[in-house]
Amino acid sequence: MSDNDEPYTRHFPVSWQELHRDAKALAWRLSEQGPFERLVAITRGGLVPAAIVARELEMRLIDTFCVASYDHMEQGSFTVLKEVDGDGEGILLVDDLVDTGATARIVRKKLPKAHLATVYAKPSGRPEVDTFVTEVSQDTWIHFPWDTEPQYVAPIVGQKGSG
Repeated sequence: MSDNDEPYTRHFPVSWQELHRDAKALAWRLSEQGPFERLVAITRGGLVPAAIVARELEMRLIDTFCVASYDHMEQGSFTVLKEVDGDGEGILLVDDLVDTGATARIVRKKLPKAHLATVYAKPSGRPEVDTFVTEVSQDTWIHFPWDTEPQYVAPIVGQKGSG
């Protein structure tokens, strides 16, 4: 892939504090949707937001639905590593982000009655989500705090492809 083919022209770094705030806002919205019998985190990205949502909704029954799809910034083939039983009735699914909606469609196929909530949503995946907090453009790569560390970054004006 050449630089001109890069699908992500914008970068959106999210700090731990911002993620906590946004996941708590998601829980606030979900508090009006429930009650839910159990929470299922879509791994790995959904683990941290799910912990925050579970705390805020005082949910203790937590499980995981494990799907592997991303290799850094490339979305490849999907592998379901672990599922949960049932049709999704009473289940709150939590993920960090819906991007193209591909992971969401896989999980929805297995759990069609579940309520899917994400902290962030992109336009292509947004129709797959029941509840979300923040929408970002499709060409934005979200840098989550568990994937980054502090380092120097060039000013926006000096970055190639900014704007």
